[in-house]
Amino acid sequence: MPDATPFMSSFHTVEQGWIDYNGHMNMGYFTVVMDRCADEAFAGMGFGPDYVATRGLTTYTAEFHIRYLREVKLGDRVRSSFYLLDHDEKRFHFFQELFHEEGWCAATGESLTLHVDMSGPRVAPMPEDIAARVAEMAQAHAALPRPEGVGSRIGTRRKG
Repeated sequence: MPDATPFMSSFHTVEQGWIDYNGHMNMGYFTVVMDRCADEAFAGMGFGPDYVATRGLTTYTAEFHIRYLREVKLGDRVRSSFYLLDHDEKRFHFFQELFHEEGWCAATGESLTLHVDMSGPRVAPMPEDIAARVAEMAQAHAALPRPEGVGSRIGTRRKG
């Protein structure tokens, strides 16, 4: 069984093309970095380029919510945690925190991801071996405290 710690990706360096006219990483590239980091966690569960090539199965993101907490600038190095919060036979729910190499959290992301049979494409149950790996990670992560920001809502607060 994996350790009861969140998965941590490798570091990724903020590229010049990701910087906007405000001098920091454009909002869209936070998602790019989190996606690259999640790909590393997905590989541990058995998903990835080989999975679609050999089995005709893959994952699609159904929803992704992001919170921007601090600016990230050109050349900064960031990496992401990955907490598998919940799953069933066809989907999984996970949460990420994007950390600057100095240790502070720059953003969080929360996703609902679908398991897809590319012959449709259609949402389909995961094969037993993959479902077992997902369940193993979920069980290990269930021992962790729930990260701050899971299930965050968006809206304008109005005084009563």
